[in-house]
Amino acid sequence: MQVESATGPIDTANLGFTYMHEHLIAATPGLYTSYPHLWEGDKIEREATERLRRVHAKGVRTIIDMSPADFHRDPLLARRVSAASGVNILETTGAYVHSILYFNTQECDLIADLFVRDIAVGINGTDIKAAVIKGATGPDGVTPTNEKHLRAAARAHRRTGAPISTHTDMRTHRGLDQQRVFREEGVDLGRVVIGHSGDAMDIPYLEQLIENGSYIGLDRFGIDLMLPEEQRIELLVELCRRGFAERMVLSHDASAMVDFVSPAFRAQPNWNWDTLVDRILPEARKRGVTEEHIRLMTVDNPRAIFEAQGPY
Repeated sequence: MQVESATGPIDTANLGFTYMHEHLIAATPGLYTSYPHLWEGDKIEREATERLRRVHAKGVRTIIDMSPADFHRDPLLARRVSAASGVNILETTGAYVHSILYFNTQECDLIADLFVRDIAVGINGTDIKAAVIKGATGPDGVTPTNEKHLRAAARAHRRTGAPISTHTDMRTHRGLDQQRVFREEGVDLGRVVIGHSGDAMDIPYLEQLIENGSYIGLDRFGIDLMLPEEQRIELLVELCRRGFAERMVLSHDASAMVDFVSPAFRAQPNWNWDTLVDRILPEARKRGVTEEHIRLMTVDNPRAIFEAQGPY
């Protein structure tokens, strides 16, 4: 089977070790059109390429760039960085918690049409097609605007078969809200990744998400200000011990450039694409996480997510 990437279709067997929730750019849409002197595109491209080359040498083969239109998405940058680094980059459509104002004022089906266009035709006027649909809710839960965007994501998913991957607030159990909306839209929850599910030691909640059928993303390794590394590792180890490795994917939610977090947040020393391979997985192995567990979470599960293809 094949999946779309920034450099064209690739075989799902070649996805390899995959980070399921990262960003090349996490930036304010429109800002750099108004203030182009703020944009450091060449620097961002060099840094993204260098960082991905480094993790490619450590075995990473694919990242999912979870930046839709409201994150200053740049598919041509992704194509150049992928070609230069050797890392496959899969692009995203959908919407973030605080999306572009146009999305906020349009009907759900029109928004779904735009998401489908990104998947079927291409992003930003290019031939680079999205492979993933993003949905998002924050601490306030499913606001009317967020609900419309989630339903648009669900309808685009049903029409294209592209998997859904979400941003959510774990501490307020918003993943369950997302699952409810997707279920109402007829979505197979086995084709959904509930993201940011490693931000608190709340195993009963995570068990419920998994029992409902979804994958969960432990995808913020390195964001120690939200949950210290030791607890993130402890959560990973315990979930594997309970037999949940086959429903988990891993990542950092890191980026080569982000403009909407504080300098202190941005400066967290382990918030980068090296942390999983350099720090987390070696420590997890010492605590009983097996090579089979690691392969499931980093290779087999991502491949299965992208092989569950086709509209329905």
